[in-house]
Amino acid sequence: MTTPATRILVVRHGQSTWNAVGRWQGQADPPLTPHGIEQAERAAAALEPVVAVWASDLERAAHTARILAAPRDLAVTTDARMRERAAGPWTGLTRDEIEAQYPGWLDDGRRPPGYETDDDIAARAFGALHEFAAALDGATGVVVSHGGVILMVERRHGIARTPIHNLEARWLVLDPGAPTGFTPGPRVTLL
Repeated sequence: MTTPATRILVVRHGQSTWNAVGRWQGQADPPLTPHGIEQAERAAAALEPVVAVWASDLERAAHTARILAAPRDLAVTTDARMRERAAGPWTGLTRDEIEAQYPGWLDDGRRPPGYETDDDIAARAFGALHEFAAALDGATGVVVSHGGVILMVERRHGIARTPIHNLEARWLVLDPGAPTGFTPGPRVTLL
């Protein structure tokens, strides 16, 4: 008999108040909008059975996770290692405001001091994901996190960058032989 694969669905949170107006959130903590709550409720109905739910400790992710966990009567464990990328002085700014203050930086890939690198995110997020996978031991769990974390995971697996929307997610399958310890599955939307 084959042992079931340990799988983790890494989900981007529902729409926040800053998502709604195009502000870079970084590790700021704006709440979900009513639309974001409704997105999470729809996603909860679409989510396949899971045995555990984890989330970033930022409220937009933790609130989304509580909504996903409620129909399954699961507790949510929060973990700061799954937080969004720190955006430094770009936190709270719109793309236009960033472009006005840092002309050409976005298009050139330059980032200001205090902007967290992919290496920094990988060090914290993959450590957490490995702990979650060990706790699952052949089962399926969900982690509600942030776009920057999911995009970093995809880049580490050679997946081309495409925008990730609220309540989109990436499957990860535990694979001790893979460089990150995971093999990526498909990107899915829960809406």
